[in-house]
This record gives sequence, C-alpha cells and structure tokens, in this order.
Amino acid sequence: MKLSQLALGAALAFGFVAGAAAQTVMKINISTAQTSHQGVGIDVFAREVEKRTNGRYKIQTFYNASLGSERESIEAVQLGTQELTLTSTGPVPNFVPETKILDVPFLFRDKAHARAVLDGPIGAELLTKFDAKGFKALAWAENGFRHMTNSKRSVNTPDDLKGLKMRTMENPVHVAAYKGFGIVTTPMAFAEVFTALQQGTVDGQENPLSVIIASKFDQVQKHLSLTGHVYSPCLFLMNKAAFDKLSPADKQAFLEAAKEGTKANRAKVDEDDAKGVADLRAKGMTVVETVDKSKFVAALAPVNAEFEKQFGKANLDKIRNYK
Repeated sequence: MKLSQLALGAALAFGFVAGAAAQTVMKINISTAQTSHQGVGIDVFAREVEKRTNGRYKIQTFYNASLGSERESIEAVQLGTQELTLTSTGPVPNFVPETKILDVPFLFRDKAHARAVLDGPIGAELLTKFDAKGFKALAWAENGFRHMTNSKRSVNTPDDLKGLKMRTMENPVHVAAYKGFGIVTTPMAFAEVFTALQQGTVDGQENPLSVIIASKFDQVQKHLSLTGHVYSPCLFLMNKAAFDKLSPADKQAFLEAAKEGTKANRAKVDEDDAKGVADLRAKGMTVVETVDKSKFVAALAPVNAEFEKQFGKANLDKIRNYK
C-alpha cells in the first residue's frame, strides 16, 4: 500500500512539475506607476496573453522602472535578458533611427490624426524597422500630447520658456526643438525626474497629462501650460528571438493582446486628458489652457527647416496630411 501511495505521490508530483514547466513566464516593465495609462496597458496585455494562450504564457508586470529605466529596458529586450517592455519613444531613436520623425513638434493635428497614422500603413512600416535590431514591435500605444510644467512662471508664449532649465527625454529631436525655444535642456531618464524637480536641479519638464498625474508632478511643479507641442507614442516591444520561437497561433495571440493593451492604454489617456486639468488645478497647479500655438510653431521655424532637411519635407507632409 505504502509503495503504491509513494508511486501515486511521485506521479502526482511529476504531473505538477510537468504542468508547471508547461507555463513560460515572461517579464514586461514600464517606467510609470501601475495606475498610469502605461500600467493599464501592460495589465490588460498580460491578462490577454494568458487568456489567449490558455495559460501557457504568463506575463509578470513591473512598474516604476523597477527593472531599469526605459533605455535600460530596451537594451535588455534587445539582448534577450528581458522579454518585453512598454516604452515611450523617447530613447527609441538610439536603437531605430527611423522612428525619429514621429518626435517632430506640431506634426500631428490631434490624437485622432496621430492614431490614424500609427494604425495605418506609415505606422506599420515603421514597426518593421525594429526586426533588424533584435526587436519585434508588437503595437503602437500612446503617451499622448506633451505639455510644459515648471516651478518658476506661467508659460503663455515661447518667450516665457527662455532660460528655463528643463528635463528632456534622451531624444535628439526633442533636444534640438527645445533648444529652439531657448530652453536649457537637461536630458535624463524618467525615473530621475521627480527628484530632480524636487531638488531644483531642473525647473521643469514636459509630459502628457497622464504622466504628470500618475507621477504626482503637481507636488513639485506649480505651473502647467497646455502647449501640446509633441505627440508622444509608446511601443510594446518584444525580444525578436523570443517572438520567433512562438508558434504561429501564439504569435497572433501576443499581437492581439498588444492591440487590446493599446485600446485600454488609449482609453486611459482620453480619460486623463478629459479630467486632468480640473484634477491638477484642484491640487494647486496654475494652468494655462489656451496658448497661441502659431507663436510656438513660428518660434521653431529655423529648427523645422533643419528637420525638413533631415527627414525630407515630403515625408513630413505625408504624415501631416494623412487622412
């Protein structure tokens, strides 16, 4: 009896081990909080992957740059030490230069325009550029339109930006544009921004309302101006070798899960944009809601001339005029 019980116990134990081994665990991380638009995006993505692969793949989610900054995470995904990340496009041009064009200021009219471009043939073609660099780009998600905050003064015109020391993303297009405004640019990883603002190392930063709210920047910034100067996409990135190992059905499951994650992520951006100004005012920020965008565009005329040389006017117009 004891022997058969032992045998049964061993068989059961072996069954559990085999069952456990059948589940592949992967990691995904973001630099913002779980409550943010990115947090919502990866939580839905993780749930959808598990559901669509019948639990054979489990996605562990990490927040607040706990596995490293955006740039470090992209490097880890490229190397294969981490399978997935959801990242803003801030550091992405350092890996895939073709994506730089999306960071040109005032390129997109509104969110509907930006989403149409990224979900259409232009966005699809850009996603293919990642393959040769060790990534599978699963989907374009969203940060939203970026706005200026600072601790010194209200920004109504481009002149109000002159001399402000602002944190910028580690992105050559952003840095060139903000220098055009007369900003003293300080590129740094997102995880360092709150402390830099708190200590006065920089006067301000620029980010979409979703990021400003989730990061509690209202605690260290007094002034917000809705400049909407740059549209900021996000990307679900996967290690190319890890993606290539998946069966065709599982590849489809990951791609569909990323689409669902994107839907949830964009819905959260819309929600934050709708209630963000009232929310931040209630927390003590002064908000300039209406700026004369034409003045900001005019201030960047010399920089835009350089961008037209760099990217080709036809390529920029193709995005600007996309219907």
